[in-house]
Amino acid sequence: QVQLAESGGGLVQAGGSLRLSCAASGRAFRSYAMAWFRQAPGKEREFVVGTSSNGANKDYVDSVKGRFTISRDNAKNTGYLQMDRVKPEDTAVYYCAVRTSPNLRNQPSEYDYWGQGTQVTVSS
Repeated sequence: QVQLAESGGGLVQAGGSLRLSCAASGRAFRSYAMAWFRQAPGKEREFVVGTSSNGANKDYVDSVKGRFTISRDNAKNTGYLQMDRVKPEDTAVYYCAVRTSPNLRNQPSEYDYWGQGTQVTVSS
C-alpha cells in the first residue's frame, strides 16, 4: 500500500511558476514509476508528465514540453513537478500517481495509487 499526498498548488499569474510536491509513504516508492495527471472541469483526466522509477525515462505531453519538469528524490520518497511559464489552460486539479512497476506509462488505468489532488489556478 502506498499513500500519496500532493502539496504546492494555488493561484498563480500567467507566466509565473509553481512547484508541486508528492510525498509517498513506504520505501517501495523508489521501485515505482510515477506520473502527474490533471483534470480540468468537464474534461477527462489527462497525463501531463511521468518518470520511470530511476528517473532515466521521462515523457511529457506536448502542451507542457519546455515549461514543466518532473523530478524525484527517492531518498526522500518525494516527487516534484516544476511548472514554469504557466498558462490559463494549465488550470486543473493535479494528481500524482504511482504504478507498481519501474516502467513509465501514460494511461490513468495503468496507475495503482493516487493522491487526493491539488488545485492549480492560473489567472490571465
